Amino acid sequence: MRLDPWRREDATATTDRTAWTRNLAAPIRDFLSAETASALVLLSAAVAALVWANTPWWHSYESFWSTEASIRVGAHAVALDLRGWVNDGLMTLFFLVIGLEAKRELDMGELRERGRIATPVVAAIGGMLVPVAIYLAVNAGSGAAHGWGVAMSTDTALALGALTLLAPPGSGRLRVVLLTIVVVDDLVALVVITIAYSKAISLVALAIAVGLFAVLVGLRYAPAWRRTVALVVGLALWLALHESGVDPLVGGLAAGLAISAYPPSREGLEQATAVIRSFREQPTPELARSAQRSLAAAISPNERLQHRLHPWTSLVIVPLFALANFGIHVTPHLLAVALTSTVTIGIALAYIVGKPVGILAASFIAQRSVARGRRMTVTWPGLAGVGTVAGMGFTVSLLIASLAFTGERFDEARLGIVGAVVIAPGVAWLVFGLIARLPSQVRARQIGRTAGDFRDLVDEIDPDRDHIRGPADATVTLLEYGDFECTYCGKAEAVIRELTSSFGDDLQFVFRHLPLNDVHPSAQIASEAAEAAGAQGKFWEMYDILLSHQGHLAVPDLRAYAKDLGLDVERFWDDVRTRRFASRVADDVATADASGVSGTPTFFINGRRRHGTYDIDALTAAVRGAGARARNQGQIVPRGSR
Repeated sequence: MRLDPWRREDATATTDRTAWTRNLAAPIRDFLSAETASALVLLSAAVAALVWANTPWWHSYESFWSTEASIRVGAHAVALDLRGWVNDGLMTLFFLVIGLEAKRELDMGELRERGRIATPVVAAIGGMLVPVAIYLAVNAGSGAAHGWGVAMSTDTALALGALTLLAPPGSGRLRVVLLTIVVVDDLVALVVITIAYSKAISLVALAIAVGLFAVLVGLRYAPAWRRTVALVVGLALWLALHESGVDPLVGGLAAGLAISAYPPSREGLEQATAVIRSFREQPTPELARSAQRSLAAAISPNERLQHRLHPWTSLVIVPLFALANFGIHVTPHLLAVALTSTVTIGIALAYIVGKPVGILAASFIAQRSVARGRRMTVTWPGLAGVGTVAGMGFTVSLLIASLAFTGERFDEARLGIVGAVVIAPGVAWLVFGLIARLPSQVRARQIGRTAGDFRDLVDEIDPDRDHIRGPADATVTLLEYGDFECTYCGKAEAVIRELTSSFGDDLQFVFRHLPLNDVHPSAQIASEAAEAAGAQGKFWEMYDILLSHQGHLAVPDLRAYAKDLGLDVERFWDDVRTRRFASRVADDVATADASGVSGTPTFFINGRRRHGTYDIDALTAAVRGAGARARNQGQIVPRGSR
């Protein structure tokens, strides 16, 4: 028979592949991305609060959220109103997730190179000092000056959501810079709450809280039961901070920053697979528990917690916070007062003008002092866009406003926050629109002045050793660590084929072996068979056939494929039987281990590991962005001028 390398074994497989690609690219997936979804739900909750507070039953809004609820154990009790339980209780989990995401960037993301942290940190500080200065200038000599803390903090969910909607595709670096800014912003804001807006501090309770935090950090080295103990210690930490007079939100952010993130190790995954296989043979409660522990241990606690908490914090807790705090009973009198109120005007100006000015000015200073000439990771126009998006204060601003003001002043502060939330995205839309209209030469020069990509790939591409499809001088190199028996690799192959067709000579594709022998019994022999075909000049032809017939990788199948490709079958089989190329495959596995690769398919684009989805839209944007950076940073001479 004549084999078609693009043919699937049956119609169901073809349908499955098409559905997989289509589903990953569906609009619902984009909607459910954390930033966009949480921003939209947050705004919906804020609108609902405003509507509730302006109905004929508007008294019920404040009456409901002022209802006291207490937890009592013997003579000891914690009593807060419902708004307090949301603000001081549930929002602790929100700041825990912020700390987790920041820690992940520090351990696995752009910020692993510590030199890249300086400029965003200084930018964050400037993005707080300038707005505070504007607010104090507007409110100089008035009794409202003590509310300066309201004007300093960017809302994480709204800012990241707006950036996702307004920034061009492939703006991952802008997101990292904004995330760094908002984390520093939140940390400083919580310190401000503790120092400037907290009640009297109980040193004994604070010392207990510090001790409990040390225990929480130390639990990372404890056995599997640490999760239960960590939960108890975390609750005790919250109570200690609450009793100390320090806002418990500080504990959430600090705990998140203390929980490490790391990629799964291949050894850990293989151990988990072995335990699961044992459970399949002997399905006992003991082995079931052991399998659960092994699976959990394979993933870092940082990522496990993010996966569990992020949907709750972004889609439930933060919107609930908005519902509890944003219900302003708007009257003609309040609007008339707000139009001339120094509180409202000061907050709005602080965010809309002060944030972008402060971020840009501080970054300019950092580049000439703190960063000592290090290149920024984003362009100046891109940073201006980040600054305008950062002009959206909400969550922490409302927290501080509720501590700094009461009555009509509190309503004026909330209206100032509303004004900034409404106006700042419009300003950001204009800024990103202007960036898109910049001449291509100007944009190229701007990108060329940014720092190069952080390389995750340890072993450089070797044309004499690696299997490469496409021109050696291509602008972008897409490298995959794959397994011929991995169904996800088979599905990804259609995406790769479409990419190489779309980008033509601007893209080269490199394949390296990573057979997952613990789950795919035929993966190793398939890899060695591909190398044996490569020794006769037919690696890519065998590659295509193997990925198109993943369910048929037995010895007779491999011999049939060799015959169909016109290979010297006896030579081919002798190479496979004697495992002539086992060391060649092992070399690829070693480079995967060195680069922190544990699963398949794993992609690297110009040496940078690709995290997240690998559908055609996501990979197209990533390849296009990598190509633009490579050309504009002078790494590649544009075609036509060679």
